[in-house]
Amino acid sequence: MFNKDNWDEILQALTANIFRTVLTAFGVFWGIFILVILLAAGKGLENGVKKDFDGIATNTMFMWSQTTSKAYKGLPKTRRYDFKNSDVASLRAAFPDLLYVSPRNQLGNSSSGTNNVVRGTKTSAFSVYGDYPELIKQQPMDIIKGRFVNQQDIEQRRKVAVIGKGVISELYGKEEEAIGTYLKINGINFMVVGVYNSKQTGGNAEEEQKNIFVPFTTFQQAFNYGDKVGWMAITAIDEVSITDLKPKIFDHMKMLHSVHPKDDRAIGNYDMYEQFGKVQSLFDILKIIAYFVGSLVLISGVIGISNIMLIVVKERTKEIGIRRALGATPGAIRSQILSESIFLTIISGMFGVAVATGVIALLNMALDSMPPGSNTMFSNPSVDLRVVFVALLILVGSGLLAGFIPAQTAINVKPVDALRTE
Repeated sequence: MFNKDNWDEILQALTANIFRTVLTAFGVFWGIFILVILLAAGKGLENGVKKDFDGIATNTMFMWSQTTSKAYKGLPKTRRYDFKNSDVASLRAAFPDLLYVSPRNQLGNSSSGTNNVVRGTKTSAFSVYGDYPELIKQQPMDIIKGRFVNQQDIEQRRKVAVIGKGVISELYGKEEEAIGTYLKINGINFMVVGVYNSKQTGGNAEEEQKNIFVPFTTFQQAFNYGDKVGWMAITAIDEVSITDLKPKIFDHMKMLHSVHPKDDRAIGNYDMYEQFGKVQSLFDILKIIAYFVGSLVLISGVIGISNIMLIVVKERTKEIGIRRALGATPGAIRSQILSESIFLTIISGMFGVAVATGVIALLNMALDSMPPGSNTMFSNPSVDLRVVFVALLILVGSGLLAGFIPAQTAINVKPVDALRTE
């Protein structure tokens, strides 16, 4: 390995026909380049999609009541029922693995066209939510001024509100302070105690800035909801999947509301943990595809090197015969051919890694230069350093594979036959 004469011979053999060597090396270069770029692109897409889950407690599901589809205990099918405040306490007592059980109610929305919020001479339509303090741990938002709803607000039924930046842009003037001002929601005054900025990205990002949050108990009292609960945001502890708990939670709720145990349409739900798992599975598949495609391209390059090395051995038949006649062992001949193959494979492969790394760096620079809050599904494309080491091992193995058949061909040449070759 450290013999200068060997390296001189390797370089001489590879530079004897530069154009052919470059074309041969290009196959391996392109294969490893494609592999790294595909893996980086997949990671960038994964990071971009996962930004939508940033700050969200992904081990969460949302649950709401729907119309029953089966008659049960003398009650007709197509019966409409509502969750109650008592259901929240019952769930907390029955399922100790639940971290948060947050009842929620909603009034209006920003796209309804019906103005439900007034400030001075300005009116607009917004989604108004009645929530508990733990919601901020389940839904991504930053409190940029003031505070969020707290337990004192819940217990004392305070008429306070936390508003988004989108509400401020529609109801307040430039540089006007919102904290301490009052909004009239469906004719009832609420004092603004906090301003939030939603962390959510994607198509709903703008609408998420136009929500108003008030204490859940105040919402029920102010808007005559009684003890009705519109839906619940339920989060399990990290060690337990909410997807695994979901059937037991449904059975418990059906029992509380006299719903048929096999009525699968009586309770609606959106399981974020399940959806997050599907997204993760998708990117695992994309990673496998990247490895598969990159490996196929790399194999084609290795086959190209093997073919060229066979041609090289054919051209050097006389030289090999002379070396054998002078006493060169089959191991020495095999080592020489394998060294040339491995050297060419590693150099071309590492050049592919270097170029791919440069392309990824330029792409990251372009993404970093985009304005903050830009709606992009691509973020921080990168490749794990372990992949580079694996690629190096693949290249060494590929070089051995590419040179093995030519090396065996070389040592099978009989010195007498080789010397007759013109």
